Formats: sequence, structure tokens, C-alpha cells
Amino acid sequence: MLKKTSFFINQWVEYFLFGLGFTMTLIVAVQVFFRYVLNHSLFWSEELARFLLVWLTFLGASCAYYRNLNPGVDFLYTKFSLKFQKISFIITHLVSMALFIVMIVFGIKFAFFIRMQITPALQIPKWIILSIIPISGAILTIHALNFLLEEFKKADT
Repeated sequence: MLKKTSFFINQWVEYFLFGLGFTMTLIVAVQVFFRYVLNHSLFWSEELARFLLVWLTFLGASCAYYRNLNPGVDFLYTKFSLKFQKISFIITHLVSMALFIVMIVFGIKFAFFIRMQITPALQIPKWIILSIIPISGAILTIHALNFLLEEFKKADT
């Protein structure tokens, strides 16, 4: 069940990432056109592009983690025995999950702390922008749980 949930969430996030990236590209292209062709700058475009980039970064990290595309140095890991590789895998994902839980807890606290602040150009609450920190932490935690359960299932067979 957790494997299907993790897969479904990742699929949804990947489609959402495409939409965010496409939107950001359009906004920046329109801003360049307005600034250099029409000599009129859109005051809100840079702020929105920055916020979209923040969301792209956090959600993109969850997709990279799900697909195991995060950068790593594994020249030592490959020389370990299979048993030590398994232990290392479990420890890595447990430590990662601890970090993801920190993202959730402190992301919620920070979003609550700035709940009354609004962005200068878009006039939207900043907690909406920064809510991606606990959201991505939750997504990453689901993926980490999935990886751990799959690893333990391998051990049982």
C-alpha cells in the first residue's frame, strides 16, 4: 500500500513540476519581452518566478529522492559486503527520515511564525510560499518509509 502511495504521490509531483516549470518559463519570457521590447517592467513577475523556483527546488528534491538520483559518492559503499551495504542503506534512510521530520516540524513552526507577513509585489501571505518545506518533508518521509519497508521485505524473502 505504501509503495503505491509513494508512486502515486511522485507521479502527481512530477506533473505538478512540469506545470510549475512551464509557468515559470512563461513568466520569465513575458517579463523579458515587456522589459526589452515594450520598455515596461512587470513588477510582480520576478517575485512569482522566485517563489516558483523555491517550490520547484523542494518538490524536485522529492522526485530525485524517489528515483534515487541524488548525488552521492559511492566508491567506498560498493566495496562493502552486501550485509554492510544493507545496514548502510537502512542507516542512510533513517537519518534522512530524521531530517525530513525536522523539515516538517520546523517548517510548520516557521510558517506559523511568519503567518501575518505578506509578499511585497503579489500581496499573498508568505506562509503559503514557505508551506512547501513541511509539504516536501512529508512527501520525502513517505518515500523514505517506502524504501525502508521494501528493504525489510527483501530481507524476509
